[in-house]
Amino acid sequence: MSQTVLAFDFGTNSIGCAVGQSITGTAQGLPAFKAQDGIPNWEQIGKVIAQWQPDLLVVGLPLNMDGTEQPLTQRAKKFANRLNGRFNLPVELQDERLTTVEAKSEIFARGGFKALKKGKVDAISACLILESWFEQQS
Repeated sequence: MSQTVLAFDFGTNSIGCAVGQSITGTAQGLPAFKAQDGIPNWEQIGKVIAQWQPDLLVVGLPLNMDGTEQPLTQRAKKFANRLNGRFNLPVELQDERLTTVEAKSEIFARGGFKALKKGKVDAISACLILESWFEQQS
């Protein structure tokens, strides 16, 4: 059975978003959500959830390279808990180490320095988070 999954790349100013299907294991970026000190416009997130009707939400978990938590880790966990509380959907956390670096590298390879817009980086980071989550499920 195929699942629709939404993934989020949590940040204090911008939250990347991607949608994917478990049957293909691929993701596509959606427009990033603006955030103020990590607080998004919940109504906008609700609209995306209503549009895509996901079975599950995945939130990237920012960790240090050695696997220890960093200041943003707890905030991402709090965001995940709020998603679950507001939308009553299961939420899983996915290690997101290096996804932003990988996303910037991918965008730069496609379009050079001018292509490195923050929203694009966040969306591709969310795609990478989701695709790595799919890989772990198989």
